[in-house]
Amino acid sequence: MLRLNYHHLYFSAYKELEELNFAKRLWMESLSLFNPEIILRAVHSVIKTSDYLPTISQIVRACTELSTDMSLPNVYDAYRQACNAPSPKTNATWSHPAVYYAGKQSDWYFLANNTERVAFPVFKAHYEKLCQQVIDGVALSDIMPLALPNKEADPLSKEENIQRMEKLRKEMGI
Repeated sequence: MLRLNYHHLYFSAYKELEELNFAKRLWMESLSLFNPEIILRAVHSVIKTSDYLPTISQIVRACTELSTDMSLPNVYDAYRQACNAPSPKTNATWSHPAVYYAGKQSDWYFLANNTERVAFPVFKAHYEKLCQQVIDGVALSDIMPLALPNKEADPLSKEENIQRMEKLRKEMGI
């Protein structure tokens, strides 16, 4: 595709077969993390906007941008969401499971009790690792909200009700 769109530039950059093979290996290694469909979409996107033969970093950046269209919030928004989530964390509303798992791996207590300068880099490392897994096609497990115990109390007998009522009246001075 790049050869067709940037014919002259392509052949100027890769004059010899050995050079071309080395470049293809380098491109393959650099783009191996991405789904082939994402790479194809990224190349189409870059071709539409670039007059020159794109670099590997331009294609990787385009692949990353297309991959993050999978409803993953950016790192800072994810961090703020994790820090502001109410407890219990499993019952909070998350924009993506990666945000919850990054917060969990960072330790909720650590996030709540440290400054952003200290906590954000830790969260960022965990979140970026999880985002890469999502981009690679790994499905994160669903977050299971905590349920209230399904415990029904046995009803009190008439005598127990009378005793409790008397105790309450004494406590209240009635």
